[in-house]
Amino acid sequence: MKVQLLEATEDPEELVCTGARNDYYGGYVGDESFETVMEGIEGDSIEEKKETLIGHLLSHGHFGPFEHPQATFAVKGISRSCMAQITRHRHVSFDVQSMRYVAFDDVDPADVAEGELVVTPPSASDPDWVGRNQKTGAVDEEAVAERERVFEESVSRSVEEYQRLLELGMPPEDARFVLPIGTKVNMVMSMNVRMLMHVADMRAAADAQWEIREMTERVLELASEWCPITFEYYEEHMKNRKNRLAP
Repeated sequence: MKVQLLEATEDPEELVCTGARNDYYGGYVGDESFETVMEGIEGDSIEEKKETLIGHLLSHGHFGPFEHPQATFAVKGISRSCMAQITRHRHVSFDVQSMRYVAFDDVDPADVAEGELVVTPPSASDPDWVGRNQKTGAVDEEAVAERERVFEESVSRSVEEYQRLLELGMPPEDARFVLPIGTKVNMVMSMNVRMLMHVADMRAAADAQWEIREMTERVLELASEWCPITFEYYEEHMKNRKNRLAP
């Protein structure tokens, strides 16, 4: 999996603060400098003033100003299972690699289990992996080896049969029906800061599925560089408080 920030609002936290100050500002923020707009906010520097205001907004549940800045991320190599989960967030905009127009006819089925085409879950080979609704993942070595063998053979067979259907003239949009839900796709998604925090509330939680949790954590790492004050506060005070921030 790879997650990359493609494009984002420049000075996102200045935009958040400007939008918030507009609500209680006597003048017109479009005519004033940011320093003037932030007069009266506690802090010796403009950065301290931003920290004060952003902390106040988040602690008081004033999330509207965080809808102004937007970021676009490219995600490589997630399963269609993970894609189905993240696209349930209807306030995020998506473009997903199409398996109608992209055919996987040149993939060696023998390499499929090595990550060429299909995401392999850790539980396929980790005897201690514990998933949701599972009390323990501990199994003996023989069972783990058999579990791994069944998984590899299953996905390899699916790819072979998919490619055979293509050879027999079936269109990719129909042949894809035999591919596993773990088949990798690439995706581009855009969301505002408020929605990003909501997605993190839901998908970085301890009970989220491992793959979408990993993807969300990588998005948060990029977000913390792009919007540092906001996501430092989020990490310290809001993360893992599930459902606190509605979309």
